[in-house]
Amino acid sequence: MGGALRRSKPNVPNFVSETNRPMKALPHPPSRDLLEEQLDRRVVILDGSMGALIYSYNLDEAGFRGERFAKHPVDLKNCTEALVLSQPQIIDEIHRAYLEAGADIIETDTFNASPLSLEEFGLAEHVGEINTRSVEIARRAADEFTRKNPGKPRFVAGSIGPTKCQLSMGIHVEDPGRRDVTFDQMVANYKTQIRALLEAGVDILLPETSFDTLVMKSCLYAIAECFDEAGMRVPVMISGTIFDNQRTLSMQPIEAFYTSVSHFDALSVGINCAVGVDLMRDSIESLSSICRTRISCYPNAGMPDGFGGFLGDKDHTAAVLGEFARNGWLNIVGGCCGTRPDWIAAIARAVEGVPPRKVPNPPHFSTYCGMENLVITPETNFVMVGERTNITGSKKFARLVKTGDFETALTVAREQVEGGANILDVNMDEGLVDGEAAMTRFLNLVSADPAVARIPLMIDSSKWSVIEAGLKCAQGKSVVNSISLKEGEEEFLRQARLARRYGAAVVVMAFDEEGQAVDQDRKLAICKRAMKLLTEEAGFAQEDVIFDVNILTVGTGIEEHNNYAVEFIEAVRALKRLFPLAKTSGGVSNVSFSYRGNDVVREAMNAAFLYHAIAAGLDMGIVNAGQLAVYEEIPRDLLERVEDVLLNRR
Repeated sequence: MGGALRRSKPNVPNFVSETNRPMKALPHPPSRDLLEEQLDRRVVILDGSMGALIYSYNLDEAGFRGERFAKHPVDLKNCTEALVLSQPQIIDEIHRAYLEAGADIIETDTFNASPLSLEEFGLAEHVGEINTRSVEIARRAADEFTRKNPGKPRFVAGSIGPTKCQLSMGIHVEDPGRRDVTFDQMVANYKTQIRALLEAGVDILLPETSFDTLVMKSCLYAIAECFDEAGMRVPVMISGTIFDNQRTLSMQPIEAFYTSVSHFDALSVGINCAVGVDLMRDSIESLSSICRTRISCYPNAGMPDGFGGFLGDKDHTAAVLGEFARNGWLNIVGGCCGTRPDWIAAIARAVEGVPPRKVPNPPHFSTYCGMENLVITPETNFVMVGERTNITGSKKFARLVKTGDFETALTVAREQVEGGANILDVNMDEGLVDGEAAMTRFLNLVSADPAVARIPLMIDSSKWSVIEAGLKCAQGKSVVNSISLKEGEEEFLRQARLARRYGAAVVVMAFDEEGQAVDQDRKLAICKRAMKLLTEEAGFAQEDVIFDVNILTVGTGIEEHNNYAVEFIEAVRALKRLFPLAKTSGGVSNVSFSYRGNDVVREAMNAAFLYHAIAAGLDMGIVNAGQLAVYEEIPRDLLERVEDVLLNRR
């Protein structure tokens, strides 16, 4: 937590070969049970700033270099991570000072020890060694203190900083859709560091100071891949950073940040850095009401004073954190930039004897987000998914995408939001369009437009590669549209697990190996089979599943099509009884496709169909937001004929 955020254009090093090698056997036994036991009994203490103590040594360039880097071609002053190799005794002294002050968890000196952060100092090739040595130094100190105090175990957390890179936001004013690094590069970058931390024997991984949630999601993705490769896992603490506007730098309030990372099985979620403890109050209180895991809070030593120092007061910070703990908001507490061992000692005294927060079980509502949360409760009105940013749903949008005019295409998205869309469906499926590139470009531009980026995305494609390209651009909790069983259970589960790893909900189509379901019984059978696979094998919560049981066209003149609308409506009604936490959706305009060219009839038919489907329990639908007819305003003679067709009355 001690390193400063270094901002410069990254020169992405080549570290792919490191992430492809087999992981070594992990030498340190998992300590989660022991840590969980401590967390159940008391508020656990995290250490304070690494940087503040390093800079108190007043090291010059030669001091940072030491003998190890005496002839290094790049200046190393302010590269605090280099000290684990050049001045290891200093890092050891700092760890021991925090342990003496009462810290239960000490962080490794690895905040900026990933390839993307170390390459500016010419140290990218030393990532493995720096992380390994840092863990060894912390491990030795923690284990010695544990041996002296066997009733109070000490733990080592591998600090993983946010790097200098951004994914949710562009830094080029002339081209807000441009990114200097990709999601995949960030995953590879993090895996290099995470592998070394795990192999060296950390007790905890701590990705922290997240100001860009998409970067945090890339780190969590990398952690999950490393766990899979290692065949085991260690606890993970997730910590974001809010500013004085109560939002991350990528403009999410704490509620949306939590929603974005809630797919990950974390030991804790919390906030650190950026602001002093007073400005954390509202966010910590809000987080405490929704967070289904433990909460950490480790603030800076007050607000920055503009001269490299901080305006906070040790006793005030400790008192406020003690109040937070007594309010039942905290499980892990410590300090960030500017805090020192005396701050940690004061904080430890302030929370001593205070019981830890009890993890609540709030209602299981379907929740998605862009910059803002969309929470679907029983009182929520019908959720409109804007269809006009779908190439097949708008000729204008299709033309703009085909000609590469993505900036103007963004106005279509803005119009959908202004028209009332709660979620934005984005589809780039067209033979003449590079779907992956188009999806990436468009969603990067969306993220730069706050008016559009505030709502969740529905990433829509018949090609999984296009969906995955979209997920790599979404900082919030998106919806994948769609997955199905048509290629069998193995592929269904592969896609489902990936969707969850990216932090997305899923639309499940009523397709299986035998084809599309058209009658109620087949629709229900497929949905029941899919839900069993999703919840029992892919780790999905029921509320993260959306069933689309195929809105098919009626009025085609083919008799077997006549009952399609009724079959859909009754399937929805049955699904709401079977899976009350799941959601239902569909592409509404499909029902009236036989009447294309007759807008009056189509709009009336769509509105009447929605009226009956919503009454049966339909939660959301892909519509042209802002152009839906009102059921009560449809002329009675037209309504009668439309409903004759929809309800198969004659």
